[in-house]
Amino acid sequence: MNKTRIEGKREATGLVYAKPEQMPETMAIEHIPDWEQRLARQDAFWKGEILDRPVVKMRLSKENPDYPKPAGKDFSSHKERWLDAEHVAERALYNMMNTEFLGDALPAIHPNLGPEVFSGYFGSQLEYGPSTAWSVPLLSNWSEADKVDFSTDNFYWKKTVEMTHALLETGRGKFYTGYTDLHPGGDAIAAFRDPLHLNMDMIEHPEEVKSLLAYVDDVFEDVFNYFVDLLQSHGQAISTWPGIVSKARWHVPSNDFSCMISEAMFADFFLHGIQRECDNAEASIYHLDGPNALRHLDALLTIDSLSAIQWVYGSGNGNVLDWLDVYKKCQAAGKAIQLLHVAVSELDTIIENLRPEGVWMYVDGITSRKDADEVIRRVEKWQ
Repeated sequence: MNKTRIEGKREATGLVYAKPEQMPETMAIEHIPDWEQRLARQDAFWKGEILDRPVVKMRLSKENPDYPKPAGKDFSSHKERWLDAEHVAERALYNMMNTEFLGDALPAIHPNLGPEVFSGYFGSQLEYGPSTAWSVPLLSNWSEADKVDFSTDNFYWKKTVEMTHALLETGRGKFYTGYTDLHPGGDAIAAFRDPLHLNMDMIEHPEEVKSLLAYVDDVFEDVFNYFVDLLQSHGQAISTWPGIVSKARWHVPSNDFSCMISEAMFADFFLHGIQRECDNAEASIYHLDGPNALRHLDALLTIDSLSAIQWVYGSGNGNVLDWLDVYKKCQAAGKAIQLLHVAVSELDTIIENLRPEGVWMYVDGITSRKDADEVIRRVEKWQ
């Protein structure tokens, strides 16, 4: 592999967003009077603090939807439906305007071209199904590493930019537009090679893997900064798939591939890149996915610039209350925590066992505003 060429490509990205001299104020959401307070609570979350109570997100479909549904459209394939920017923006507006955003929830949507779209920017082809997308491995052997090449002429790059602008235009005053799901690091290399091949590569081709990682992580910094600059220049609060909405330039580092490797390999190959991702952002929340990835938590907690942990224990692995020790460990290390799919019946036990500072909760099972008001009353007493 031509190592020098791989490591030297960052200068060729040409990826700079021309920010205005003075960034505009954060856009108001016209139908949510206390939008500023909701943002302020989520800004405090990153610092492990609270203003008056922890962040609580709840949503409820309107009983009598009053915003008109967009006209139906026939598509020849799943891919065509996913990539129709106008259709995506119209559906987003319809869904946002027919939803009640309760507690600290704010209407926000990100352009979703699938979880491996970042790999697509380097030449991978993406396949689309009804509800998810996946990449086709690009790199059959390491002698072909030069074909992994980021370009702003790339189809998926252009489509992401197009969809972002479509959402910005349609959502003005109605919802925040976020940035797409970006997976650099180990997940990008696994997409290029296939996870099973990458497992062997880390033994047989460690220097090639590390060189490609360095290139991919360099490009990621440019991509992340480009999109966040673009969004802030349009008055957006920053959001992406975890549902947090904040004025901070925040990011979601992750490495789902890590469930297949040891702690030593994770530290050797990937920990530095994850730290780079955290250092490049004002705030960050690591997506720790599944019990087999939990072995890496200790290493992650050593990253000073990592703000928070999102622990996803996965279907069939219990509920929030079964993992209180994990959340306590994160809090003891000074990290904020995001609790997903919290049942109302679990609230008292959570309040008894965890500190309120730096907690962000998504509460499920809300069927009325009365339910939501009761949740807020209980959380306000959390000391």
